[in-house]
Amino acid sequence: MGSHRPPVVIPDMKRRRQSTSDKLEAIMGLARQLPLTRQVLADRLADATPGQMEFIGSWMHAEIESRQHSKITRLVRTAGFPADKELDGYDWTPIRFPVDYGRQRLETLDFIDHAEDLVLFGPPGVGKTHLAIALGRRACRNAIPTRFFTAASLVMRLLRAQSDNRLDRELAAIGRAGLLIIDELGYIPIDEEGSRLLFQIATNAYETQSIIYTTNIEFSGWGRIFGDPNMAAAIIDRTVHHGRMIRFEGDSWRKTHALMQ
Repeated sequence: MGSHRPPVVIPDMKRRRQSTSDKLEAIMGLARQLPLTRQVLADRLADATPGQMEFIGSWMHAEIESRQHSKITRLVRTAGFPADKELDGYDWTPIRFPVDYGRQRLETLDFIDHAEDLVLFGPPGVGKTHLAIALGRRACRNAIPTRFFTAASLVMRLLRAQSDNRLDRELAAIGRAGLLIIDELGYIPIDEEGSRLLFQIATNAYETQSIIYTTNIEFSGWGRIFGDPNMAAAIIDRTVHHGRMIRFEGDSWRKTHALMQ
């Protein structure tokens, strides 16, 4: 027989002033978010003064905020971002959005809610990685587990896991992220085994995770990246089905602001 949890008995509100009753209800609402024995709390609140209720409510708010901050910090650390990039002050002028998807929708992260992919395409130095990191950090602040890899580092990580007989565990760990960022796809050629492993990542993510790719290679050149046109076509097919391409134009920011001219 399954265990039956008795209903929480709330103290009689009629015996208290309305303002006190409101505080009591607010505290009990906070308790639902904490691993407390709420019946014990309810019993103590039955005899609490308004000042005591105020203190308990303030403590619970502080506890919840602390836990949320700790969770965000943990998610950001686990994500593995190479830099602290944010959307504040980001230069959107080089970007050409699809007609049905603009900056405002992108910033809501609704593509993650729908397990959709993004391809940030353009020449080096125009802000693709910056945008990917900033979106990833925003996702972490929204309690969405995120992982960041360059394509080369991801392949090396998977190859090491495979050689150590822990590939399934590594794929499962990556699969728990709501957002996966694969940076610099196409900057370094990928061998046959690496391509197969990346294909497995894309297949596992299909309709369950969002992937952000940053690349300077158009879809027509992805066959060269993966060394297998059929495998590239399969990844492109999945990406296009639930994804959008965001194009970047202009000169490299690093080149424009370089000390060596």
